[in-house]
Amino acid sequence: MTKPIKIAVIGCGRVAQHYKKILDSGVVSNWKIVGFFDLISERSNSFATHFDTKAFDSFDEMLKASRPDLVLILTPSGLHYQHTKTALEHNCNVLVEKPVTMLPNQAIELEKIAKSKELMYGVAFQNRLNPAIRALERAIKQKRFGKIVTATIRLRWCRYQDYYEDGWHGTWAQDGGVINQQAIHHVDAINWLLGPIDSLTSTITNRLNNLEAEDTLVAIMKFENGALGTIEATTAARPEDFEASLSVVGEKGMVLIGGIALNKVETWEFVESTAEDDTVAEQYSQDVETGYGVSHGPLLQNIINSLLKGDIEPPVSALDAVQTACMVHALYRRSWPVPLQHMSQLHNDLPVHPMKNLQSQLWLLQYHGIHQLLLPLHAIFFLETCFLY
Repeated sequence: MTKPIKIAVIGCGRVAQHYKKILDSGVVSNWKIVGFFDLISERSNSFATHFDTKAFDSFDEMLKASRPDLVLILTPSGLHYQHTKTALEHNCNVLVEKPVTMLPNQAIELEKIAKSKELMYGVAFQNRLNPAIRALERAIKQKRFGKIVTATIRLRWCRYQDYYEDGWHGTWAQDGGVINQQAIHHVDAINWLLGPIDSLTSTITNRLNNLEAEDTLVAIMKFENGALGTIEATTAARPEDFEASLSVVGEKGMVLIGGIALNKVETWEFVESTAEDDTVAEQYSQDVETGYGVSHGPLLQNIINSLLKGDIEPPVSALDAVQTACMVHALYRRSWPVPLQHMSQLHNDLPVHPMKNLQSQLWLLQYHGIHQLLLPLHAIFFLETCFLY
């Protein structure tokens, strides 16, 4: 009989409830929960009772006493770095919820620790495993679109103000806004499928919710292959979650993956059709209850199977997730405003070389419209190094 993978969980909030549902469903095998920890002891006690295991008073105590094979890090985003580092230092494999860390260089540091200890360091971008997304991935690899013209992600979800009243959601230190909390899954998907992205610009606002970060973002992108892309993301849709979609338009066809979690094939049309095309929607669409979807199940099973074989390569690695984190940072950097009284001087300072006076270029685009220069992503990442880290 196969010895189960021992799993410890830190964080017993909103996403932990989804993991609970997945584990209760029976779709994941060969696991055993050996401990829970949450700062709110009532939460960890409740989970421990449900899974017939122990709740601990501290993270360190749980890791030392339970000696897990795998730690699920389900805490607020701003704590991912420290909790992942602690787990790795205790020689535990890690699956962390998105974002991998708040700053890309933190994830790179942790990846080096994991590699030196020969540990798995994976990130929960479960939508990559959605059957509908996998079908789209195959169509792209088979070059069924020909020259890709445009690609779009749209997230129209509903989060009322009480969602942002828990002390961390929507804050810059612990979370970010819609692009780093909700739409990061869809940013990850479009970059994974069609990237790399050459350049972008964006704007953000709060339309209905009161939070430090944004509840709405709109952006345009240019991919290295020459295709253009757009992002529309909001948590100010009312009264429910309506859509989380990714569409691709090419010279030989169009595909729209929609639903509320990239879970349904809504359009699948190609100039050169195949016998399978008529059944793709039925074969690869899924019904889901929430925006989490159902692919945490396959994600966890993949990780458990790999660990049982001694394989530490996760479905989505930390270095994969760093690319998504960098794109999120680029979207935020491109949305910075500058006071109008400074515009004249900044206009005079607009550099010819993209690596000089990048902050001025960044600010200028906010006021000169999206038809102006799109700052290359490598230049934005240079800004991150200079001004953020």
